[in-house]
Amino acid sequence: MSQAMLLAKRAEALGEVPVGAVVVRDGAIIGAGFNRLICDNDPTAHAEIIALRAAGRQLGNYRLPGATLYVTLEPCSMCAGAIISARLERVVYATPDPRTGAAGSVFQILDNPDLNHRCRVTTGVQTEQAAEMLRGFFRARRSARRC
Repeated sequence: MSQAMLLAKRAEALGEVPVGAVVVRDGAIIGAGFNRLICDNDPTAHAEIIALRAAGRQLGNYRLPGATLYVTLEPCSMCAGAIISARLERVVYATPDPRTGAAGSVFQILDNPDLNHRCRVTTGVQTEQAAEMLRGFFRARRSARRC
């Protein structure tokens, strides 16, 4: 999660919502990403999607069995769908997203018994650090608009 937090800070430095993600398999990072929606003019450029794409290229396979995704914010429904398609074993996220979270906060996609694959989900890893980074980012954004 520490690597994901560093990537979130890179996103924040670019003016993006500070979310970072890494895919780990067999103890090694095989994919990494941070939010790049604004920079890339791409609504799919979420940290998780970028990390999954990098992992797929690294392994030469769109399936990532045995891999774990570490992400600073609960995945949205788009990212959860990609996680299911990639057949990740586990998702670890730092802080919940009460507006768009798809790992239990709003939707329950990652371990939905109606789907053909389910991921184990763990939360609460570096929660306060990730939440404070997000709060600070949005606080600064609101302040900038007042001027």
